[in-house]
Amino acid sequence: MAHVVVVTGAASGIGAAVARHFGGLGAHVVVADVDEAGGTAVAREVDGLFVRTDTTREADNLALIAAAVAAYGGLDVVHLNAGIGDGGGFGEDDYDRARQHRVLAVNLHGVMYGLHAALPALAAHGGGSLLVTSSMAGVGAAPFDPVYAATKYGVIGLVRSLAPAWQDKGVRINAVCPGIVRTPILRPEAVEYITAQGLALAEPAEIAASVAGITAGEETGRAYVLQAGRSPEPVAFPKLELARADG
Repeated sequence: MAHVVVVTGAASGIGAAVARHFGGLGAHVVVADVDEAGGTAVAREVDGLFVRTDTTREADNLALIAAAVAAYGGLDVVHLNAGIGDGGGFGEDDYDRARQHRVLAVNLHGVMYGLHAALPALAAHGGGSLLVTSSMAGVGAAPFDPVYAATKYGVIGLVRSLAPAWQDKGVRINAVCPGIVRTPILRPEAVEYITAQGLALAEPAEIAASVAGITAGEETGRAYVLQAGRSPEPVAFPKLELARADG
């Protein structure tokens, strides 16, 4: 039986590549995005279903998962990939409350709504894999966009904290942390600058192949760095142990 795969932010970039990859494997793919034209085109390409989804709205997340289950009978893989950047900074010239709230709404609250909608449905179908797109900014530093970095750290915390509770229900929860990827979010001048520095850009299709491999594995509660030409690299987090008082 073909797997059922839901991908948010799937009208372009990494999300579109993930949809195409799973479509090429014969999966039933549900493409979710606010971009109706782009999302419809990708869904048509993979012979899947497009559901217009504003991930900042809890009702849209619930409707997305309900539509996938109604169309295909259940869920096997959910990739919460939708995200944006440019949250500004904290100086006099770049502080913008509205921009900050928008980045938080999409990158953090949107993931929370997606988790709330998808996890019970995955468990009800006998288990499956849920993947969240974080970023290398979520395990390092991003001076150019600290608000974006905060949200990407946040989703890794969600993944690591939720994974143990859902493991017994057969649901694996992991995060991917892509590096520099050739997507529409990068302006042409940014691509020129990056390549001039001798840095490699990963192609979305390369990231998608890694995503598929991670969802097929048995690990849970992990975050994987994805860079051009490299296999997924699990992030090593410190093991925390409670200190005991003497005596």
